[in-house]
Amino acid sequence: MKKFIDKLKNIWSIDELRKRIMYTIILVFVYRVGCYIALPGINPSKLADTNGPGGLLGILNMFAGGAFSRASIFALGVMPYISASIFMQLAGIVVPQVAKMQKEDSGRRKINQYTRYLTVIVTAFQASAYVAYLHSPSYQNALSPDYSPFMFTLTTVMTLTAGTLFVMWMGEKITDRGVGNGTSLIIMVGILARFPNAFVQEFTAKNVSGGGGLLILLVEIAILIAVIVGLILLTQGVRKIPLNYARRIIGSSNAAKEVSGSRDFIPLKVNSAGVMPIIFAQAMMFIPTIFTGFATNEKAAGFVHALSDNKSLWYNLIYAILVIAFTYFYTALIFNPTEMADNLKRNNSFIPGVKPGDDTANYIATIMDRITLPGAVFLAVAGIMPGIAQLLHVTSGFASFFGGTSMLIGVGVILDTLQQVESYLLMNHYDGLMKTGRIAGRTTPPTATTTRGVSA
Repeated sequence: MKKFIDKLKNIWSIDELRKRIMYTIILVFVYRVGCYIALPGINPSKLADTNGPGGLLGILNMFAGGAFSRASIFALGVMPYISASIFMQLAGIVVPQVAKMQKEDSGRRKINQYTRYLTVIVTAFQASAYVAYLHSPSYQNALSPDYSPFMFTLTTVMTLTAGTLFVMWMGEKITDRGVGNGTSLIIMVGILARFPNAFVQEFTAKNVSGGGGLLILLVEIAILIAVIVGLILLTQGVRKIPLNYARRIIGSSNAAKEVSGSRDFIPLKVNSAGVMPIIFAQAMMFIPTIFTGFATNEKAAGFVHALSDNKSLWYNLIYAILVIAFTYFYTALIFNPTEMADNLKRNNSFIPGVKPGDDTANYIATIMDRITLPGAVFLAVAGIMPGIAQLLHVTSGFASFFGGTSMLIGVGVILDTLQQVESYLLMNHYDGLMKTGRIAGRTTPPTATTTRGVSA
């Protein structure tokens, strides 16, 4: 405990790091306050007290920190920015001009600007759809009769667009002047803000409702800790490919020196796709709910219902298969072994026993395919864990933290933030946070800033 307190003192004694932490806390606080400010024309006291929508809308509500279900000015959160970032990221794979821009500093600045413009367009469309959602029975009583439909639509779209752009700005400011990836941190704070309430509900269910008492709750906490440890291993797991340099220049142009025969390694991540396969799979599993009302046959209706129930066998089986498939698909999109082999060749480096060029690309691709399989299976198990927890009579809110999107994002972002804090400590000649003096966090955050965040 004394060492832990000393670490905190060391962190607080670094002036720049202390300012960055305080700046991050202030902006996160502003975001959380905004999540409770209702839209114009909405009476917050008349909102239905629910846990929020399910399915794909439930994912949006989770990413928005519950602001979606509260009809807040930050109801859309950073999801439009994530969608725009994913689009630009995929455009870099499909469009050669965009791929060329991604390799240049000036091009990346242009892409960031295009992403912001696209965010405004995406937010306007999503805000229009959200207005229609607010006319559903759950929110009908909360709508103010003093607002005309046109005025309510106009003010809501403008407010939601401004709210999303403000959240995007806060995320960028946290990244530049705070600690961690701002957009990812905002998402994580919104997700973890649900934990205290979920824990209280679980505690009440186990003790008041005769759910098994404190012993069962302690077992659940132990399993939750084991799941978190497994997700940390999944996030940090890498396969190191040995690498030799025939000739390597080290140092600046004024004090450069040539080193021959140096060795290094290529770290290939076991889970390169991050959380994106789970998000894609959840979106796909939401599709059958659209056809619930159209199934007239009793067996067909039962099958469609099973696909919309995350506790059913069919749901978990198909969901696991989709996660594995999307893991391979997304890894293939973001990982280019041919480009990696060309970079190795240009840097006078090679893999021992493998010829440069196509042989190196095929070797890297083969290893990537092999390590992606256990990573995909582990990711699929993590994805179905919340459903299994509910089958074991864990309340739905607390069960969502037994894996899935919530914990993957939380673990990844916390590791990223700790990695930054670790680097500040080592630069100022303090001991690191770990005994090894190093935290092997992710190299890319949750979008293309977040999804490379939430992909994070």
